[in-house]
Amino acid sequence: MIHIKTARKVYILGIRNDAQKIIESANSAALPDTAVKRALQEWDLSDGRLLLVSIGKAAWSMAKAAYDVLGNSIDSGVVITKYGHSKGSIPFLKIFEAGHPVPDNNSFAATEEAIKLVSGLSSKDKVLFLISGGGSALFEKPLISKTDLEDITNSLLASGADIVEINTIRKRLSAVKGGKFAKLCEPAQVFSIILSDIIGDPMDMIASGPAYPDNSTGDQALAIIKKYNIKVSERVRELLIIEPSRNITNVNTLITGSVTQLCKAAEKTCIELGYEPIILTSSLCCEAREAGSFLASIAQYHSKTNKSLAFIAGGETIVHVKGKGKGGRNQELALSSAIGIAGLKNTAIFSIGSDGTDGPTDAAGGYVDGQTKYILDGKGISIFDVLENNDAYNALKECNGLIITGPTGTNVNDLSVLLIKR
Repeated sequence: MIHIKTARKVYILGIRNDAQKIIESANSAALPDTAVKRALQEWDLSDGRLLLVSIGKAAWSMAKAAYDVLGNSIDSGVVITKYGHSKGSIPFLKIFEAGHPVPDNNSFAATEEAIKLVSGLSSKDKVLFLISGGGSALFEKPLISKTDLEDITNSLLASGADIVEINTIRKRLSAVKGGKFAKLCEPAQVFSIILSDIIGDPMDMIASGPAYPDNSTGDQALAIIKKYNIKVSERVRELLIIEPSRNITNVNTLITGSVTQLCKAAEKTCIELGYEPIILTSSLCCEAREAGSFLASIAQYHSKTNKSLAFIAGGETIVHVKGKGKGGRNQELALSSAIGIAGLKNTAIFSIGSDGTDGPTDAAGGYVDGQTKYILDGKGISIFDVLENNDAYNALKECNGLIITGPTGTNVNDLSVLLIKR
């Protein structure tokens, strides 16, 4: 056990408290409530029946915000979110929880409820469709067997494919993705509000674009399968090359919220806490370990500074899963940076998923400082070996480095921050 002198311990707690304040303020600023309410003022939803379908990790929060505005104007609706992300009942709406990142039987059953809801509508009816990240797994009616879908999804996730590549494949294997749900709503008009969790806000990729034309091609889909050496059946290959209908005329769409908003909120709080903030990027997209090493190298370069600095990055890293451990991309990013900042005074790096979950764990991400490596060394834990086994969760748990927020009600990508406190 490594003991820290009292004054040093106070300083470490101070920078950890700063990290907590940044996390809380950034997630709060990215909550969909205000954005959804503002978006609803853009449209007249008064004529005909009004049905609501909300999907994704932020589905409950978005649906509740819509109900707060529209009240009993909503005839009925379906809300589909991740396990543990519902916060109770909402009048007129059926709430479902289902599997993520791999769809399960509850995903399929809830999606069938949504399809039934929008069947047989007239041109006077309207569907308010609320979309947030995670919808690809939660909102699914597969055109292949559940086993094949699970195998392909797990293979893509483990291979290090990014979300655009994964959703390019998902869309072609689904009866509701790639604009197909909008077609099921015809002739009713669909009003779609999207909380973006993908860099660049591509509407055809967020939740695999159930209400937006698929802009990818069959050749692109086949190239992804080849790139990651994913073994697929002849039936899957046939579906991948079918070019979808791009004639979708019954949808109005507004995008709200993004990782840029998350970074701006973090920047504001850093200033309030006395840091000079620098937003490095809102489109971080690389291996989690590389991102961690990069932030650590920045910390090393500025280690002699006499002022408090904060370096902020938003985006979504990837992990090539080789081991059998427990963790997520944000935990790997943080833990990998611990090697490079070992021994640096008053320096910390944290990385979190804005939805409150990182990989298949209960942690939002990870926190490390200049003492983390030494604490783990003292316990006989090699960071290199841990990362090789993709077991960042258990290592961070051993040094009090897990960040646990619980479901936040939003989902606008990841936030990584380097703090140097003077």
